[in-house]
Amino acid sequence: MAQAAQDHAGHARRPVSVVATASLVLALLAALAAAAAGLGYRQGLWPLGTGFGMLRYAAYGGIAALAVALPGVVLARPGGPRRGLYRALVALVIGATMFGVLWNNLRSAMQVPPIHDITTDLEDPPAFVAVVPLRGEGSNSVAYGGETIAAQQRAGYPEIGPVEVDLAPARLFDLALATARDMGWQIVAAQPSEGRIEATDTTFWFGFKDDVVIRIRALGGGARLDIRSVSRIGQGDAGTNAARIKAFLAALEI
Repeated sequence: MAQAAQDHAGHARRPVSVVATASLVLALLAALAAAAAGLGYRQGLWPLGTGFGMLRYAAYGGIAALAVALPGVVLARPGGPRRGLYRALVALVIGATMFGVLWNNLRSAMQVPPIHDITTDLEDPPAFVAVVPLRGEGSNSVAYGGETIAAQQRAGYPEIGPVEVDLAPARLFDLALATARDMGWQIVAAQPSEGRIEATDTTFWFGFKDDVVIRIRALGGGARLDIRSVSRIGQGDAGTNAARIKAFLAALEI
């Protein structure tokens, strides 16, 4: 017991590492900046450019937290001259996560075409009707960009194409509508007689609204489904619209 008391007293005499504490503060500030960037934009507190700027500084903050946390771990190691090992370790985890997520998003955005209009039919894309009044002034046009956009999609997403099945068009329409609802999209229009479904999907972080139109047509004894997803703002979409279409087609139970 005497030895344990002596060890405890020695531990208490070790001062808390300022470096470890500083690394944790940096990491928490970086995480707060990243979270606030999207939340503030969604609430209208600042423009999109400010939100993206905050993300950039959050990434820098993650790097700084990592750089400071490493010596903090050394100083606060068991038997070391300082306390605060857990602070430094938490800072390492938060800093690495912040930098990793933001860097991965940036890298992904740089690897895909800078387009925001993706469709399974490059020759005759499904047309928007009901969502057009909802897009508002300043939104991207719903008019398809033609071969310039089509060529970039072919190069970036060659796997995206229509779905052709041996189902009645009405049955395929019902399956497509149910899938769109299951994906959490806001259904704007569902016209079975026209084989057209229109919906809006809102992204998680910044709350960007992207519009989707699904078209069902008879094809021989079956049916063909085409889908198009278009961002309301921005030149590029970091692959979001293509990912949305892939997820929808994968979830379609046919």
